[in-house]
Amino acid sequence: MLKAIDLFCGCGGISVGLRNAGFEVLAGIDIEQKYLSTFSKNFPDAKSILKDISQVSPVEFMELVGIIPGELDLLAGGPPCQGFSKNVPRKNRYLEDSRNQLIKSFLDYCEILNPKMVLMENVAEMKNGFDQAYTDEILERLHNQGYIVTHAVLNSADYGVPQRRRRAFFMAHKGKIPFKIPEPTHFREKKIKKSFELLDTNTHVTVWDAISDLPSLKHTDAPLEIEYATEPNNEFQNKMRCKQKKSVKNHAARHLKPIQFERLSSLLPGQGLKDLPIHLQTKGGYSGAYGRLTKEMICPTITRWVFHPGSGRWGHPVDIRTITVREAARIQSFPDDYEFIGSYVDQCGQIGNAVPPLLAEIIVKNMLHHLELRKTTKSSRETVEVGNLKAIA
Repeated sequence: MLKAIDLFCGCGGISVGLRNAGFEVLAGIDIEQKYLSTFSKNFPDAKSILKDISQVSPVEFMELVGIIPGELDLLAGGPPCQGFSKNVPRKNRYLEDSRNQLIKSFLDYCEILNPKMVLMENVAEMKNGFDQAYTDEILERLHNQGYIVTHAVLNSADYGVPQRRRRAFFMAHKGKIPFKIPEPTHFREKKIKKSFELLDTNTHVTVWDAISDLPSLKHTDAPLEIEYATEPNNEFQNKMRCKQKKSVKNHAARHLKPIQFERLSSLLPGQGLKDLPIHLQTKGGYSGAYGRLTKEMICPTITRWVFHPGSGRWGHPVDIRTITVREAARIQSFPDDYEFIGSYVDQCGQIGNAVPPLLAEIIVKNMLHHLELRKTTKSSRETVEVGNLKAIA
């Protein structure tokens, strides 16, 4: 089986994608104990390493995991990105921000571990930020190690994740032909041929496509485990439920303060902060604050603040409450058998900071498919060459 390691593993978003693509995840390393607890719960056979990667040399790390240079098939990771985030005012962003330096630590590991493939994720702003200084360094350092790199900003919604989430990805391997960017699998609407016939394509997965089989809750309901409301209603729900039987965990409603409940109660699906009655208006806030989702929309980017109605459009499209941890996990494409550990706020932080597993799976499968095509093409070419030699003889 192919071997992979997840640096900055968090709760394990990339790792789930790797596992679904056929990899054995040997280890995950992260500085957050709360996040690592969830990773450990769901990857009991992997080594969970609670350390600051900048304080652990790649050589020491290899000793902890029990590997040697060149042995690893894929090294993956999403270095923390606060210094690039669009939520940080432009005047407070600067090139040498210590929060951006972990990208360099990731590259240090690439150079010493010498994996066959590399996958790195970051916020979309990182790719072009600071006149592409970090992108240029990534390309230069990986090229110097013999890698050929493909990089692109991808939107999760275009790959079957029910969420608008744009992220930069860097895919590298030691070959002569770069990886292709994975083709989108889902679209805003059915594509039309020039002959005006509909192509057989999938439309974007909506909020209701993602969560309609999960039971309705009041904002005071907090079951430890609860039965599904219906059978799977579509392909996405069927995939998320995997081998789950009749019930699911992490589907508990966040108890709202009276003023929060009153605000959400005053709004219809699709409405938000600007639609609040005068006596319930706030002094300020995010544009999506107290927003309620609609059934038909693609969810905006899930953040670690998904527990708080004043931090974004997290209102349920039917119930008067915010979406649950399980609903947020569904929208991030975590399977239902993935259990989140910690307080409610901790769990929301883990989900909001994760890479959507379904997107990671599609990217990695695309990388493997590319390598398999190369192998097949090379084998066919060698067969032809041998045949020619025999004919000449």
